[in-house]
Amino acid sequence: MKTIQSTDKVALFIDGANLHAAVRALGFEIDFQKMRAMFASNGTLVRAYYYTALVEDQEFSPLKPLIDWLEYNGYSLVTKPAKEFTDPQGRRRIKGNMDIEIAVDMLEMAPQFDHIILFSGDGDFRCLIAAVQRKGCQVTVVSSVRTSPSMVADELRRQCDTFIDLADLKKDIARARKGGQRENTDEDRNDIKNSDDFEDGDEDDEFYEAYEDESL
Repeated sequence: MKTIQSTDKVALFIDGANLHAAVRALGFEIDFQKMRAMFASNGTLVRAYYYTALVEDQEFSPLKPLIDWLEYNGYSLVTKPAKEFTDPQGRRRIKGNMDIEIAVDMLEMAPQFDHIILFSGDGDFRCLIAAVQRKGCQVTVVSSVRTSPSMVADELRRQCDTFIDLADLKKDIARARKGGQRENTDEDRNDIKNSDDFEDGDEDDEFYEAYEDESL
């Protein structure tokens, strides 16, 4: 990846809901192991942060398999309780914006890194990117303009140092589809070595379809 120097200390900041919406619109699912390995091969990947809200009072969260897999495979999870409600049409909705958490962490940690990769298209992050750049850190935004409507705000593309369209990464980070679905138990999560062991399909679709985030 030409935008990242081999000597760069790199960090990924992933807005989970925003990324999910973008790849869903593009028609593929992410192999998070491949994605982490791709960025690690282009620099020194120090941290990969994944941000998402969770409904805490559920007996089983639809996101739990994804969260567990990420935690055991090199990602740092940042979560907070989501608010669940019913909209005027009677549909279940979930509200849990992670913008503040992402902004605080990026500003605090920017001096530790040479290059930050932000997975989000939220225009509210423009000022954040400018502040991080003033600290001497380059910022790449990963989202997509090849959806209808575009998943990335124009002001975000203008502010960042580099923009990468998720559609261009598909061949490198897309997860191969397979018919079966394996459910991981508490005992074997530590033994997960390959992202093919984890299926992130219908369950997190169900959660994020109900997710109401002003950035989407």
